Amino acid sequence: MKYTVALAAIATLALAGQAQARDQIRIVGSSTVFPFSTAVAEQFGKGGQFKTPVVVSTGSGGGIKLFCAGVGVDDPDVSNASRKIKDSEIETCAKNGVTAITEVKIGFDGIVLANSKAGPALPLTTKTVWLALAKQVPVDGKLVDNPYKNWSEIDPALPNEKIEVLGPPPTSGTRDAFVELVMDKGCGEFAEIKAITDAKAKQAACQTIREDGGYVEAGENDNLIVQKLEANPVAVGIFGFSFLDQNADKIKGNMMDGVAPTFETIADGSYEVSRPLFFYVKNAHVGTIPGLKEFVAEFISDKASGDEGYLADKGLIPLPAGEREKVMQQALALQPLTN
Repeated sequence: MKYTVALAAIATLALAGQAQARDQIRIVGSSTVFPFSTAVAEQFGKGGQFKTPVVVSTGSGGGIKLFCAGVGVDDPDVSNASRKIKDSEIETCAKNGVTAITEVKIGFDGIVLANSKAGPALPLTTKTVWLALAKQVPVDGKLVDNPYKNWSEIDPALPNEKIEVLGPPPTSGTRDAFVELVMDKGCGEFAEIKAITDAKAKQAACQTIREDGGYVEAGENDNLIVQKLEANPVAVGIFGFSFLDQNADKIKGNMMDGVAPTFETIADGSYEVSRPLFFYVKNAHVGTIPGLKEFVAEFISDKASGDEGYLADKGLIPLPAGEREKVMQQALALQPLTN
């Protein structure tokens, strides 16, 4: 413990000595949080007191990896994430001297399966999506390599079109959340899966995604997925609700278990494929990288992430008022995470 405290103190002193080398906040992480963070950065820069922060979309996992690499002007100050930071990532941070991290929950976002407005409607369920995307599925009581090529082979109510889903890579928080909220739930309805007694084997059966072309890793650029959906009306894309909201003139969200993805259904919980969004602050950089604490205050302010805030216009589903007040107090105090 003494070693850890000493290491953090040395890192902080070293950073303070280099502070003049950087006078602009650096933010990395989630492509889902990227548009929200960018909007806050632009608004923050307009205030004139500090430079506009630099925001880079790297995916949640990639951003946290960069964030945890160390303390100093060469390392980012903030990491956006569309999932909670993992215990293993906190441990990596600590090994590299990043020992005080503040978690800020900013709101909620739905995960949508969308396609071009010119494409067919897809009334989906977690069960049909799992059958479409799992590497192995039950056939005649056994798990076999996924034989389904068209949606109609799974459910006659679905169109006789090729299964082609463009989605995020394993480094993405959206991918993590999709696996948890859709794949894990969908697989649980099958007796063949329930019969698996080994926990790791069951997890692999539920979560392993096919690699034969039915699922295409489309990178961390959700705008690129939107462009590809326009070009291919029968393809389906997986991304956060905010991108659907911002591109509603080009793409449409499909129902999941009978509920359409909308601001209202995500806010009231009836659209169950939703998750919280976060950003993480490197406390050792506060006071040495100009404006970091003030940026946090801007992000969690009512004018930004409140019910009528400018982030709601970009598709962020605000936290309930009571929870937002609690998060605001913790964030302004830069209360560090505890294991």
